[in-house]
Amino acid sequence: MSKLYISYNQIHESVRNAVERHKINSDFAPDLMIGISGGGLVPSRILRTFLDKRNDRNVPIQAIGLTLYEEIELAQAQGDSGEGIKVQKTQWLNYDEVSLLGRRILIVDEVDDTRQTLAFAIKELLNDIHAEEVKKGLKPGESDTQIGVFVLHNKLKPKKRELPEEIMKNYFACVEMPDQWLVYPWDAVDIEDHTVKSSI
Repeated sequence: MSKLYISYNQIHESVRNAVERHKINSDFAPDLMIGISGGGLVPSRILRTFLDKRNDRNVPIQAIGLTLYEEIELAQAQGDSGEGIKVQKTQWLNYDEVSLLGRRILIVDEVDDTRQTLAFAIKELLNDIHAEEVKKGLKPGESDTQIGVFVLHNKLKPKKRELPEEIMKNYFACVEMPDQWLVYPWDAVDIEDHTVKSSI
């Protein structure tokens, strides 16, 4: 599979264009971002530059940690296919400090490949929202919490997981593309060489 090198400048422009094209500020108006580490952290910060402030403040960014592909790579290095490996939490939200209820949450990641990590994150967050609603004496969905997804690249390929229909209504991809090996600048050892390759 050929490699496609992506530069910081290309990401910056893709994010700006996507915010305008999808009318994210007017039609979704997020007031909280949750970046999936490590690939969703830099895009979250770039995205915040183009999001309207809420109550005169920048949209806050929270981070969650999930692991899948690293575990698969380790298994494959030991001769295992890695097919049975599931997404695992490595870091999660502290609900003593942040409430999700009534928020318009944008989950951010760099790529929607097999969709396993996104589906896991959304399922867990929906469970947490439901539990918080019950704790507050609310009926399921009564808090009117909204979740959307923002990715830099969506690979047009069969996905291993599906997202709920209400989530897909607020699904925003900067670029829809064929299945290709993407190399992001935050993975580069030599950023100058990487930038040159991204322009070819």
